[in-house]
Amino acid sequence: MLKRDKPSKSSISAKRKKAAWDQKLILSSCFPSSFYAIALDLSPYDILFKSNGDGLIMDVFVQILLGIALGAIALIFLIWVIFEQQYRRRDGNKMELDQGAWHIKEYTPETYQLQGIFTAFNDTKKLDIFLTEIDIELVLLSKDSLEGITHTVKITSRHPDQISGQNPSRLDNYWESYIVKGKHTTQVEVAIAIHGKNLTGLETAWVKAHYVVYGPGGRTPKTRHCIIPLKFPDENAPKRWRSTDGADVLPIRTHLLSPIDSIVEVVQRYVVPQAQKGDIVTIGESPVAIIQGRMIHPSEVKPGWLAKRLCYYFLPTSSLATACGLQVLVDNSGAWQVGFAFVIGAIAKGLFKIPGVFYMLAGEQAKLIDDVTGTLPPYDQFIVLGPANSQAVVDEILAQTGLEAAIVDVNDLKRVAILAATPNATQDLLNKALLNNPAGNAAEQTPVVLIRPRS
Repeated sequence: MLKRDKPSKSSISAKRKKAAWDQKLILSSCFPSSFYAIALDLSPYDILFKSNGDGLIMDVFVQILLGIALGAIALIFLIWVIFEQQYRRRDGNKMELDQGAWHIKEYTPETYQLQGIFTAFNDTKKLDIFLTEIDIELVLLSKDSLEGITHTVKITSRHPDQISGQNPSRLDNYWESYIVKGKHTTQVEVAIAIHGKNLTGLETAWVKAHYVVYGPGGRTPKTRHCIIPLKFPDENAPKRWRSTDGADVLPIRTHLLSPIDSIVEVVQRYVVPQAQKGDIVTIGESPVAIIQGRMIHPSEVKPGWLAKRLCYYFLPTSSLATACGLQVLVDNSGAWQVGFAFVIGAIAKGLFKIPGVFYMLAGEQAKLIDDVTGTLPPYDQFIVLGPANSQAVVDEILAQTGLEAAIVDVNDLKRVAILAATPNATQDLLNKALLNNPAGNAAEQTPVVLIRPRS
């Protein structure tokens, strides 16, 4: 049987010395000043509990406290980041009024009766949101004087329990605060009566529904803008076709289009009666965007650091030359994309004399946004974006009406931009037919042009 040799006293002593040295090295890695202790052959006990007159103990404790403080700061910062991320994912006061379902109940030369029903939808999962205030402001647009024309507004709540017969609505036009549960709705009925000796000059009713939502996000005032047409073109008026290179074109007058309209219904009402097989219907990009509700009042835009500074570098005639106009682009494309496009565009234009690079890199909306005054009243008070899902829109027109269709951006400078088109609406044909801008760029109110190719 083999026997192990007992370790010698010298080997045990060597191991103890090595362990002590390793202990000192660990301490020195944590506290740089303890290198002095190694040089003086001091033990960790000496370092921590014995004063040697050189301030080593104080230095060690200061570094210990500094390490604890840094660790505490890092922990607090991590907790703050997690807390902030959770907050940013919260829904807040996520409740909006929709455009409302509007009807003209009475339409005589002396009286117009309008009825609208707004729906407020709480888009949060579990939060209670309060609808605390509602006030209706009416602006009438007319080519004639508004003298002698009066109007009254009545607001009536239509909560789910009131519709079922419980808790009847107030009759004094006072809005009583109401709680809307998560993923639930309530409704507001607005009745507007307009009186005058002759109302035939009225063109538009601009309804501003000012309301306040209250909840975890605080008290948030909001406004829903509704544009209601009051004047409609004579559909039996003579049609004036114009001859162009390879096709005849017919600018078609409509009522003032708004988000309460449907693009397909507009085509069916105004275009289909005039069209025949093989015709192509074109619609301006701004009217399509307006019907889609892609318009923002400047009061709802909060210009950020980037927009306030970069807007000065655009030509005064550009829709991006104001902080609000540029901020709308930033909100759609993102600050990083807009900033990157600006830097590259500035280099391309300044060093290589290549213009337009910014608009190629900043996203599709950079070319399509119309700032205030860019459209006819009352949309001249809004920033209007370009349309969304343009190809889907023209495909739906073709499917519902059988007419080839295109969404275009045309101006008086003989520039034709085609945003989307169905297969038989070729670019060459559209360019030739729309080159002279038959729809006009003023207040013609002819957003639709019917093109009839010559065979």
